[in-house]
Amino acid sequence: MSILINKDTKLIVQGITGRDGGFHASKMKEYGTNVVGGISPGKGGMEVDGIPVFNTVEEAVKETGADTSVIFVPAPFAGDAILEASFAGIELVVCITEHVPVKDMIDVMPILKRNGTKLIGGNCPGLITPDECLIGILPGMIFKKGNIGLISRSGTLTYEVVNMLTESGLGQTTCVGIGGDPVSGLYFIDLLEMYENDPETDAVVLIGEIGGDAEEQAAAFIKEKMTKPVVAFIAGQTAPPGKRMGHAGAIISSGSGTAEEKIKAFYSAGVPVVKETSEIPDIIKQKLGI
Repeated sequence: MSILINKDTKLIVQGITGRDGGFHASKMKEYGTNVVGGISPGKGGMEVDGIPVFNTVEEAVKETGADTSVIFVPAPFAGDAILEASFAGIELVVCITEHVPVKDMIDVMPILKRNGTKLIGGNCPGLITPDECLIGILPGMIFKKGNIGLISRSGTLTYEVVNMLTESGLGQTTCVGIGGDPVSGLYFIDLLEMYENDPETDAVVLIGEIGGDAEEQAAAFIKEKMTKPVVAFIAGQTAPPGKRMGHAGAIISSGSGTAEEKIKAFYSAGVPVVKETSEIPDIIKQKLGI
């Protein structure tokens, strides 16, 4: 099994006639993702790499039965694009767009909750169920089907850790890049619960970073609810207080959100926290008795 996406996922691409949307639509299709359509207002009837283009998400859903959308529209319009997908009945929205205004996301989140729409992102690399479905900008060639789940706030660290897992013979069920914005969709606890309930996921890698308290909340959830082993890494351990490090959410303020606090929380939950990402495969193997 997997979480969130699989070979039956029907994907549309919002912003498919733009440079990034068109490029990655072709890459997702090439990987094997069932890309059933794209959205570009005023350009309905066109095709991009054989993918039909529709004027609205509602039209695309009606014609294709799409259940998932990936968003590549410019940041000022991303909030509206997310809502358009939600009101059209899309079950999962993956927002790749970065620099989405925080206020827009604050306005969007309660509406998604009311509509029952799941969101990944914004400012995320997407997610993948290897050999079945890739949504976003992930480099598909490094992923391998297997039994390890992965959640990460960092896109590049996702690629680094996955490559290490694959080279060590550890494949993955589903890998999710949740992004590093301060207001975003599904986060650690949501996904940990999904992995816990997925019979084919035997262990989980969690890649966190400084800023906020999501990792501390995840540690409390793991301690209380998780039966499967989790291995963690916290990025930004040498970041100076008050300085933003890459992600909008990766900032330490008023003594909170530090790497030390997050590491302490994980240790209290029995979760090993590695100092180097290269340690992750061996610890996973130890936990699984491989």
